[in-house]
Amino acid sequence: QVQLVESGGGLVQAGGSLRLSCAASGSIASGNAMAWYRQAPGKQRELVAHITNSGSTNYPDSVKGRFTISRDNAKKNTVYLQMNSLKPEDTAVYYCGTWYRGTLYWGQGTQVTVSS
Repeated sequence: QVQLVESGGGLVQAGGSLRLSCAASGSIASGNAMAWYRQAPGKQRELVAHITNSGSTNYPDSVKGRFTISRDNAKKNTVYLQMNSLKPEDTAVYYCGTWYRGTLYWGQGTQVTVSS
């Protein structure tokens, strides 16, 4: 079993910053690939950041240069999402995800609301 717990969401004005945290536990290997997704009302869940077990990262164009995913050096299954220059269209529930035996596991999500 895999458990993920996100934290750090909240309400912020456009142009502001937030940092989300995600701690994964359970049967996954240390340093497992992890990702952040988001889902806005009425829209599909979309990938916003991914980090591999070797530390490589990738982002969609919509957040590139504004969002940064990183891994805690000590707690390898804890990742962060630093979000800068936030826009109202970044408003969504943000989910952390990781893979175990071919299954993608999610946390409960954390709400991020960006006011204009």
